[in-house]
Amino acid sequence: MVASEVRNLAQRSAGAPKEIKQLIDVSIDKIGAGAALAERAAHTMHEIIAAAGKVNHVMSDNSEASREQSGGIGQVNDAVVQMDQVTQQHAALVEQAAAASLEEQTDSLPAALSIFKLGTTSATLPPAAPRPVPVPVRAVVAPQQARLAR
Repeated sequence: MVASEVRNLAQRSAGAPKEIKQLIDVSIDKIGAGAALAERAAHTMHEIIAAAGKVNHVMSDNSEASREQSGGIGQVNDAVVQMDQVTQQHAALVEQAAAASLEEQTDSLPAALSIFKLGTTSATLPPAAPRPVPVPVRAVVAPQQARLAR
């Protein structure tokens, strides 16, 4: 019985190095596969970092473009406000000019009517009141043009 145990033990001992070698070979294969996976993961991480850098750069460019657009919109808004002011001043000047023209026509109406005679006497009207002197157009427009030139 001891001899059979010794024989079994000897047979198992003889096969053990083969099993150990197979286990070592399997471990080497698994280590190689793990190293290849780690290398691929490192490569992928480098690509992700590069892509993140590009995204950061694009976002920075977009932010700068937004700031520039905001400034441009502000300038356009200022220009529109100035154009509105100039338009209002021009409208006031046109209104003054129209009023002055009407006043001039009104002032000349008695003289034009005086040529007509009613019966034996000529129709005369009292002299017209002196009209106010209109404001020169250049005096009103010049300050606005100076502001636009800035």
